[in-house]
Amino acid sequence: MSSLYRLLRRTFSTATSAAIADNSNSKAKSLSREIYSERNFEQLVEKFKNASVDERFRKKHAVYKETIRRLAAARKLHYVEEILEDQKKYKDISKEGFNARLITLYGSVRMFDNARKVFEEMLERKCDVTVLSFNALLGACVNSKKFDEAEGLFKGFSKDLEIEPDLISYNTILKAYCEMGSLDSAVLLLDEMEKKGLEPDLITFNTLLFGFYVKGRFVDGENIWKQMKEKNVKPDRYSYNAKLLGLTLDKRMEDAVKVVEEMKSEGIELNTVSYNALIRGFVNEEDLEEAKHWYGETVRSGFKRDRLTFERLIPFALQKGDFIFAYDVCKDVLSSKLHFQEALMQPVVDALAKESKIKEAKELVHLGNAHRDCSYKLKLPSI
Repeated sequence: MSSLYRLLRRTFSTATSAAIADNSNSKAKSLSREIYSERNFEQLVEKFKNASVDERFRKKHAVYKETIRRLAAARKLHYVEEILEDQKKYKDISKEGFNARLITLYGSVRMFDNARKVFEEMLERKCDVTVLSFNALLGACVNSKKFDEAEGLFKGFSKDLEIEPDLISYNTILKAYCEMGSLDSAVLLLDEMEKKGLEPDLITFNTLLFGFYVKGRFVDGENIWKQMKEKNVKPDRYSYNAKLLGLTLDKRMEDAVKVVEEMKSEGIELNTVSYNALIRGFVNEEDLEEAKHWYGETVRSGFKRDRLTFERLIPFALQKGDFIFAYDVCKDVLSSKLHFQEALMQPVVDALAKESKIKEAKELVHLGNAHRDCSYKLKLPSI
């Protein structure tokens, strides 16, 4: 009888715990949905702070990330600070992982001073400080584009706190060097990594590839590519896009097309960056037919085109006298959510009207003036 009682009690206790957990999860999900749907920022902040009382809600990383992103996009950084500073009153603040999250969130919106304050408060509270929070601070520094300061942190803090930098640390500071244009320092750092027994990974090589190729140091980029292959690190789309950008900057479009064929043979699909590099490259080569071909490939693939591509392609089409192609591209711009300048569209309207293509000119004027981001009026010229 005693054994049966214990079995029933254990079964009941397990079922009760599961029900409580389900209810708690359901509550956290409900709070998350409410925050995602809130459009009033003041109300959003209050709801977020109230929801944070729930321990399970505080584990909803995606909700935190998206909320901070939304507030920063609306330039409400004071609200970002209000939400994240409010988190410090919870017991989680004694855990390194929670602090690292706050540091990363501040860094994601370039609020490095706040990120550093969180880190320094950890030291004051004698909280565990390992390479985890050190990397979060480094990342916040680089995301905030404080590259010189990142180098100081990497060399100073790691020594003062007796933290041994890991692969993530090195990849982060490599990015800082590449962003600063200190490419030779980046190569020296790569050597230092290997001496410490840290094997560079795909992130390491991709960072260096973009650094060298985009800065016009194509030969050095090729040396990095060779090292990557020697270490059996397989290039991905990011790697190939770096090479494409390097080739187009070096005006080697025939080789760029060969790289595209290599990507296809490796089963790597092109994306917006790939297509835009090709389009801009052929514009620079003054090859309208190839630029049109790759623009068409972009359209057929369903990828978005960026403003820089439009700003180069439309004037180039006009220069070459292909007014209908310029007109078609303008319509693509107007069907997108991109903001456009009068200087981009009005010359196309003028050229169409001059060529007696009045129907097309009128359509562009109508579409342009109906565009939600239009802050001026396109007009038909007097002919």
